[in-house]
Amino acid sequence: MEYMSDHGAFIAGLAAAIVAAAAWYGDRRRVRRKHPDDVGFMPWTTLFFWSLLAAVLLLGAAAQEWFSGR
Repeated sequence: MEYMSDHGAFIAGLAAAIVAAAAWYGDRRRVRRKHPDDVGFMPWTTLFFWSLLAAVLLLGAAAQEWFSGR
């Protein structure tokens, strides 16, 4: 458990990256659907954008900590 408490930005960044991948897959399925009139309610593009932004920032912060030797 010490690893998780020391690497919070890395764990959160990985979680955000997983959410971004799932949102990307959902958006891809929405774009390629057979019946264009079947509209969903989930904003996949917005979810993908914000989760990818969070993943990049958090993983960047984790990489900065790792390279600085903390």
